[in-house]
Amino acid sequence: MDVISQLQEQVNTVASVAFNTFGSLQRDAPSVRLSASYPEPPPTAAEDASSFAEQPKLMSAALVKAAKQVLLSELFFFFDALVAGLPLPEGGEEAQLKRITDLQAENDAVGQELQKQLEAAEKELKLVQELFSQATDNCFNLKKPE
Repeated sequence: MDVISQLQEQVNTVASVAFNTFGSLQRDAPSVRLSASYPEPPPTAAEDASSFAEQPKLMSAALVKAAKQVLLSELFFFFDALVAGLPLPEGGEEAQLKRITDLQAENDAVGQELQKQLEAAEKELKLVQELFSQATDNCFNLKKPE
């Protein structure tokens, strides 16, 4: 059975559990008086009321379990699709190690360049802050710029 069919089967299971849960709750729910103009509903047996109190818990647990199975199936499906989409390694393990080493060296070079740019930007920021401070001091002191 392929993955799509498995997912469809899981979704059908969730739908079936939900349908049975809602139907059972409607069927077994105790009668309730809708308004004062309607007669009082007939009383239910004590054992029916106690079993009805437990029934929603059991059914909701089954529904949650089925939904979790569907989510896990979808997760595995997407993981398998991602793994299948990965290119096959060429040249074996040695080529992969060389590629990793090259990427690490490239990463280090880019990191050093970014560090230099960061230091230059910090220097420029300090210069701009100093000029701004001087400009505001001149405005507050009503001095003419030099």
